[in-house]
Amino acid sequence: MANVKVYNMKGAEVGEIELSDEIFGVEYNEPLIHQAVVTYLANQRQGTKSTLTRTEVRGGGVKPWRQKDTGRARQGSIRAPQWTKGGVVFAPKSRDFSKKMNKEAKRGALLSALSKKVADGELLVVDEIKLSAPKTKEMEAFRKALRLEKRTVVVMDENDQNVILASRNLPTLSTLSVGEINTYEVVANAVVVLTKGSVKKLEEAYAL
Repeated sequence: MANVKVYNMKGAEVGEIELSDEIFGVEYNEPLIHQAVVTYLANQRQGTKSTLTRTEVRGGGVKPWRQKDTGRARQGSIRAPQWTKGGVVFAPKSRDFSKKMNKEAKRGALLSALSKKVADGELLVVDEIKLSAPKTKEMEAFRKALRLEKRTVVVMDENDQNVILASRNLPTLSTLSVGEINTYEVVANAVVVLTKGSVKKLEEAYAL
């Protein structure tokens, strides 16, 4: 089991925590992580785009001029793609982009991604994150105290509206509850910050 230092919001070391190898010591599986990220991004797509083909554009039923002897190129409809307000060639249509991934594969990808963060020293643990009011300057002080210069996600054991609101204006800092954590968020952020409570909940939720 790996021992990780625990910090407070002022960046001071306040102890250590032992991380379960079952959750934070899993072998790195890049193909599985890639599959989870692709699945997540595909499932974020709405797939509502739609434009009209020449058969769907209104009008154009009459041939604009006779076939021969006009000196102009032959035309069959003013709704052909080369005409202004004509139909679109190979028009994009609504479709379902969603992908499926089984529960065990999702679990494996998340734990593999978390384990990689631990191995690379990119996972930090704080005792708790509490704010008396939703003040951005307090979260900014927290970010500077822990030297979180790169893109960071803070995973909380419970949704704290003060923390969520105080973090919204910080471009490199985002927040999640432990129930919302996913492989994409772990991989997309350079640093993952967990509270002691969220570590405990992760170990309870993903232990076999």
